[in-house]
Amino acid sequence: MADVITLNYEISPDDFTRAGEASSDVKSKLKQLGVSPEAIRKVSIAMYEGEINMVIHAEGGKITVEISPESIVMILADKGPGIPDIEKAMQAGWSTAPDEVRSLGFGAGMGLPNMKKYSDEMDVKTELGVGTTVTMVVKY
Repeated sequence: MADVITLNYEISPDDFTRAGEASSDVKSKLKQLGVSPEAIRKVSIAMYEGEINMVIHAEGGKITVEISPESIVMILADKGPGIPDIEKAMQAGWSTAPDEVRSLGFGAGMGLPNMKKYSDEMDVKTELGVGTTVTMVVKY
């Protein structure tokens, strides 16, 4: 494997039909690179949850994935409204998703908790009215 492989994705706002495409693409590339199934599973779940959050809560955004011989770093950056209360947002089941999103089966309040659960390191930087950047690391 090269030193670091960088993948970039644009996430469209409110496009539930395409939500998950970036995480599926990363999953397939990690399989091709021979990354362990456990690491692939963690990356797929953590990134999918982040991708869905960007579709629901932000005006889309960018995901950068850096694959190195020892870890996968996912940087999810949006220009959304920011997270008013990270502590609340980290509680399983707490959600600000609107009813129409919930009716589609999304917005159960498990996004950030699952992102943390399935990554070895997670950092959230958010500024109201500016956006949020979540950095997750899965080591293998």
